[in-house]
Amino acid sequence: MWNPQNREQIWAQLNQPWDSVIVGGGITGAGILREAARVGLRALLIEADDFAAGTSSRSSKLVHGGFRYLRNAQLKMTLTSVRERERLLEEGRGLISQLSFLFVHYQRDRFPPWLFGIGLILYDLLAMRWNHRYYDAYDIQELSPYLKSEGLIGGYRYFDAQTDDARLVLRLLQEACDEGGFALNYCRAIDLLRRSDGQVCGVTVCDQAPQTNTRTAEIQAKVVVNATGAWADELRGQIGKRRRLRKLRGSHLILPRQRLPINRAVTFLHPRDRRPVFALPWEGVTLFGTTDVDHSEELAVDAKISPEEVDYLLSALQDVFPALELRLEDVQATFAGVRAVVDTGKADPSKESREHVLWMENGLLTVSGGKLTTFRLMAHDALRAVSRRLSVSHRYHARQRVLNEAVLSVLSEISLDGAARLRLLGRYGERAADMMRCAREGELRMIPNTSSLWAELRWAARSEMVLHLDDLLLRRVRLGLVLPQGGLALLDQIREIVQSELGWDDARWEAEAQAYRQLWETCYGVPLE
Repeated sequence: MWNPQNREQIWAQLNQPWDSVIVGGGITGAGILREAARVGLRALLIEADDFAAGTSSRSSKLVHGGFRYLRNAQLKMTLTSVRERERLLEEGRGLISQLSFLFVHYQRDRFPPWLFGIGLILYDLLAMRWNHRYYDAYDIQELSPYLKSEGLIGGYRYFDAQTDDARLVLRLLQEACDEGGFALNYCRAIDLLRRSDGQVCGVTVCDQAPQTNTRTAEIQAKVVVNATGAWADELRGQIGKRRRLRKLRGSHLILPRQRLPINRAVTFLHPRDRRPVFALPWEGVTLFGTTDVDHSEELAVDAKISPEEVDYLLSALQDVFPALELRLEDVQATFAGVRAVVDTGKADPSKESREHVLWMENGLLTVSGGKLTTFRLMAHDALRAVSRRLSVSHRYHARQRVLNEAVLSVLSEISLDGAARLRLLGRYGERAADMMRCAREGELRMIPNTSSLWAELRWAARSEMVLHLDDLLLRRVRLGLVLPQGGLALLDQIREIVQSELGWDDARWEAEAQAYRQLWETCYGVPLE
């Protein structure tokens, strides 16, 4: 269990030697810790903010096979992505689910539908399942009734997958810790330790937890892995390396399902620049995105959408779904994430490669780029790259499970329908039954207008290393994204459940509530002009 006592126990062990220290608590770092722990390495992950607080809680929530890479003839990358998607669908039931897509074609588009169809044939062949079909304009409107009919040619149905990205990171970290790994949030790497020959041999860290005395520690390690994503160049700069990454921002709108009622993803080319954009159902709301622009602002954990991006996305919705008469007032929330790609100087940010890269520099291994779907393969590549330093020669098997097996029968006595039980099993894995047992009277009910139980709030506060209110509401239980005003109307009810579990006095609660309100309005609300 992750709790304040567990956190203190980890801090007490930091002065012991480690095989590897992983800096960065997103999907890349979590995947590396998971694979390192399962082969018996003494591995520690540290995160300056909360787990998944950066890009890994702000993705498009898609576990996709990399269809776009076929345009660049990156067959190997698409093949590996498709196979990882299929494995995650099989092993992560309840957390990763299949999602139907409609790719809609209009006469104005820059390529004919048949060309897209050829790509889908190859896509399905790589996945070894025939999952696509063409629909004419009449039939595509039957599947998505609010589409603009003017200029509509037809479209293809195909399948990918989606997830709760933050919960996937948390499950990986929990399973890694169950197998001997260690993970600390709010623990910032402030300096790299180096030997006399300049090789990195550890990190100096500073505790960022609230209401604790400022403390630091030096952590010695055979290998330091830089898995900080968009922040990777900052850590590399400590050993004098030039910047190599380009920071790109992807932003999304969140609308109530009743204002954009779709039961499958709809993707089309934006009328302005012919970039693919998509609307997809997720956790009871509809997401629409994404942009792909250079992030020139100061790099902060909580990136925010710009007014120009809001206009760009909303104009596409208004063009393709004119009958809905969508307006700015219909946007319930927004979110933005910053991702890093290797900077090759291309004028169009969307043309930069999304492949992951490994750089070993003065003993610091940087892992950057890539995508959520292939986190396990990135972890294998990273650990192979440092195998000599770790004195291990473990062979990483493609057939090895990504996520531990958790059987639905552990929740058989719970009076929830099968879909709700499967959802809990996917998010909490082997801990699902423990989570349910922590519930008090009335807490096995759904939080209104969500798919979450009140009990999930108690469990997260008790056992998932929550140090701030936004950890709870934006990443552990996603109320901050799926409820109007980030769930502020429910704060009194939430307080009754979690305040005592968190050990906060009234002054601390009020401070956290105010900080959450300000954060949500600044970074998750609709920006003012």
